[in-house]
Amino acid sequence: MAKLLRMRATTMAAFVFVATVTNALSGDANAAKAGVTTGPAEPMQVALVSLETNAYEAWKSKDVQFWGTFLSDRFVGWGSSGRLDKASAAKEYAGFDCEIKSYAISDVQMTPLGRDTALITHKVTIDGTCGGQKNAPASWAASVYVREGDRWKAGFHAEAAIVDPAALSAKPEGKQRSDEAKQTYSTDQNARTKDLLLREKAIWEAWKDHDAKSLAALMEMDIQFINIFGFHFATKADALKDWSGKGCDVKTIDLTDAAATMFSPTAEILTFHARADGTCFGQRVGPVWGSSIYVKDGATWKWRFGINLPARIEGG
Repeated sequence: MAKLLRMRATTMAAFVFVATVTNALSGDANAAKAGVTTGPAEPMQVALVSLETNAYEAWKSKDVQFWGTFLSDRFVGWGSSGRLDKASAAKEYAGFDCEIKSYAISDVQMTPLGRDTALITHKVTIDGTCGGQKNAPASWAASVYVREGDRWKAGFHAEAAIVDPAALSAKPEGKQRSDEAKQTYSTDQNARTKDLLLREKAIWEAWKDHDAKSLAALMEMDIQFINIFGFHFATKADALKDWSGKGCDVKTIDLTDAAATMFSPTAEILTFHARADGTCFGQRVGPVWGSSIYVKDGATWKWRFGINLPARIEGG
């Protein structure tokens, strides 16, 4: 579905969300064929995995009819050229330039984000090509489902390819791709965007300063994180250990082009562009496409989940 990002080998894989749980469970045959492994799970998680599997089947079979119906009008995500809305996602997920032989979903983790919103993360392995280039063999993916009436629809999706930082060759930053530059996301931010952006900047500053105490205070107890190298941190303890450790040496950070999307009265996502002047695991930190989910905890909004992707650059 998405084109390979040559610099970091980041791919996107498509997904479709069927109208009801009954329809979702009808995808069990596809799940078995795809090699889905989940272990014991709640009924809701089983349903969401079935939806996710049906989505990969739709991408693999180039079934363009799904996307108009099953993507939420509020959809936001990241694709081969930048941030996606419903229209651009439907076009990208059609998979016309992809030839997929097989895929498998594993290591599923589900996090409720309130009554009508849920996050699912999982590892996905893919054997295939997009745009004539081989897909990254393994990635960590994140999807948000929102219930609209009696239907679950796609609210967000992104994937980060699993790579070895030590094996990456440093490349100079290029110019922003022209197709991303033409996107119409406004920098005239509304009040919700400004509020979440302030909270996000505080998290990035605490990460820069290796300040585990401040990070812990800004986050919920039950969190997950997927970083630019495709490393998945399943618990708050794991994430804090990594963020407050010495893997990254960053002097300054800058967050721009932020946009907040509300999934429910108690769950929102902030998508943004980020730059950090420094290195992580010996590699210079390039431009980043960031996504962070916040949930309302009493009167306060706290960070629940994030996924950061290496931003595609011209020639990258």
